[in-house]
Amino acid sequence: MKTFFSSTFIKKEELEEAGISYPIQLEYYKIINEDEMVRQEKAKFGISIVKTEYKEKSIEVENKKIQYLSNDEKRIEEILNLFKENEVTPIEVEEILNDFSRKIIWI
Repeated sequence: MKTFFSSTFIKKEELEEAGISYPIQLEYYKIINEDEMVRQEKAKFGISIVKTEYKEKSIEVENKKIQYLSNDEKRIEEILNLFKENEVTPIEVEEILNDFSRKIIWI
């Protein structure tokens, strides 16, 4: 089950700096795993990030889901807050989580 956590639009100044003239929204979701994999010692919580680009003639959506990340719901929410504050996109999420995993113990 995926539950909405938070969303933000990338700051206009940052978009202009990158030469982008259209809005980009980022949405962050907490995944609650309730399937057979969880009962077999997999992590209960995960995350999903959705990036929506509102271009002049089209809307483009990119997303990334990491399903089995941690059994600690509070830690997942802290990570999602950090992602929102730093406007983390789907393409960056795995690299950032790899950096986190070198510094902390997930489960």
